Amino acid sequence: MLGASRRSLCAAARRRAAVGAASVVPGDAALAPQRPVSNGASGVPQPQKRLLSVLAATKVAGAGNVASLKLTDNALVGRRYESSAAAADSSDMPPAEKYEYQAEVNRLMDLIVHSLYSNKEVFLRELVSNASDALDKLRYLSVTDSNLMKDGSELAIRIQTDKDNGIITITDTGIGMTRQELVESLGTIASSGTAKFLKALKESQEAGMDSNLIGQFGVGFYSAFLVSDKVAVSTKSPKSDKQYVWEGEAESSSYTIREETDPEKLIPRGTRLTLYLKRDDKGFAHPERIQKLVKNYSQFVSFPIYTWQEKGFTKEVEVDEDPSEVKTEGDGETKTEAKKKTKTVVEKYWDWELTNETQPIWLRNPKEVSTEEYNEFYKKTFNEYLDPLASSHFTTEGVVDSNDLPLNVSREILQESRIVRIMRKRLVRKAFDMILGISCSENRDDYERFWENYGKFLKLGCMEDKENHKRIAPLLRFFFFAKQR
Repeated sequence: MLGASRRSLCAAARRRAAVGAASVVPGDAALAPQRPVSNGASGVPQPQKRLLSVLAATKVAGAGNVASLKLTDNALVGRRYESSAAAADSSDMPPAEKYEYQAEVNRLMDLIVHSLYSNKEVFLRELVSNASDALDKLRYLSVTDSNLMKDGSELAIRIQTDKDNGIITITDTGIGMTRQELVESLGTIASSGTAKFLKALKESQEAGMDSNLIGQFGVGFYSAFLVSDKVAVSTKSPKSDKQYVWEGEAESSSYTIREETDPEKLIPRGTRLTLYLKRDDKGFAHPERIQKLVKNYSQFVSFPIYTWQEKGFTKEVEVDEDPSEVKTEGDGETKTEAKKKTKTVVEKYWDWELTNETQPIWLRNPKEVSTEEYNEFYKKTFNEYLDPLASSHFTTEGVVDSNDLPLNVSREILQESRIVRIMRKRLVRKAFDMILGISCSENRDDYERFWENYGKFLKLGCMEDKENHKRIAPLLRFFFFAKQR
């Protein structure tokens, strides 16, 4: 632990200061030859002055002791020191402790930073999913421990952007993390599932498959470095009375953790994730871009997602009065009267706006969903501009009861599940029923349009899909010529 190293150094410094010594030479560096440096007087060697000072410098009598520091060329290699001047200026701020990533996590970081994924938009989907998981965990734990919810904050996710500086801030009021949980979750392989991720990545590359594996192994947090040079995680757990800040950079093999003491940055509970975007990716910091990504990828997250948006309202304001001549009756004199004028202006302001629908359309009662809502859902989900020919709304569920089921399940294993196979069969059957309904409808043009787009696939499926060829056969159509009699 680097923190222990710093404390031992501080204790050693105090002991040396007590006997009038002001030199700190860590490890075996004391055996290295000293390097004389001239202070301007020729022939007079002086100890080399470098940015290093004893942590207990206030106890050292006299400024002349600074000149007695015996430093060597490699005195700073592999060590971490703090300036006494800096410590005096920031005495109220606890020092940050530096940690090294585990080798596997460091390798994963390198893969992500160097453009392993072509679609950078996935970063927001993964970070919002992590925030949703934190809210879910808090809601689950609060069933047995109501004190976790004592601050009464709304379970929600808020995303704020600073397009001028290229900064995105994602805040949730979930379970948060303690200092130890920060180390275990963001710096080690135990909780990140990185080893499985790297193994699956190697297999997918050997098979020539798409390597879009983020999100399957609990490594979604690291997707932040797809677009960020630096990431800061400020988190407060209801199980701790302190708030901690984790900071890491894309090209670094280490990260730091410190306690948050700034009153303006304290949060009652949860996590605030701050992304400092790369120069080429600062376009993600536009409010409209973030709102669009939330609607595309996180529309049906079960918690409300608010984005910081610019809004406006119209109002009537008075403008400069227009003096005009008004002729009065009676004495025939002409008087000049002021005529008031108004104009409509738009008043701009910023406020939170709910961006997602908290209840997915497939969880609602089919009787309560209109045809227009089905059509709108289809257009948004598949980026279409035409209405669908038909829709089918049904429920298919499976109960999974296993104490040995891991949280990080690969896609291949999940597809071989018995429950998933049952669901797949029912989906196929419902799809055939929907297509058959189109073919039997009174509007023959609908099926003709369907056949023009998918007819060749039905013919191919009738030959290759032995399990469903009897369902496909009634859907086939052939052109023929008939003689008139």
